[in-house]
Amino acid sequence: MSIVVVAAVIVSDGRVLAAQRAEPPALAGGWEFPGGKVDPGEGEEEALVRECREELGVEISVGRRVGGDWPLSPGYVMRVWLATLEAGTPVAKEHLALRWLGPEEYFSVDWLGADLPVMEAVADLLGQD
Repeated sequence: MSIVVVAAVIVSDGRVLAAQRAEPPALAGGWEFPGGKVDPGEGEEEALVRECREELGVEISVGRRVGGDWPLSPGYVMRVWLATLEAGTPVAKEHLALRWLGPEEYFSVDWLGADLPVMEAVADLLGQD
């Protein structure tokens, strides 16, 4: 059974929030969608809300799921949802930086290998290519 990691594609005015990894060293500097591991006994969407609260200091509303299971390192799988901000302004509590990317900037950051295909799917969903 794979360990589930959840990620939020937070969308605001056609822009998506990208977060730059601080750790581990092998991933530091790469860009990803915020999220994290689902704790035992915790629902996936519940984990997503908690992770955004912890990592970004915001409350989100979870929307539709993006794709199925996205492969990560062996033994891990990522599940992704679109989300909207309900309260707060995102702050990089655990990341090096945050950036709002408009449609023309979706691919202007160095996405981590697991997150790049998600961004491609999201760009299609939001009507961009």
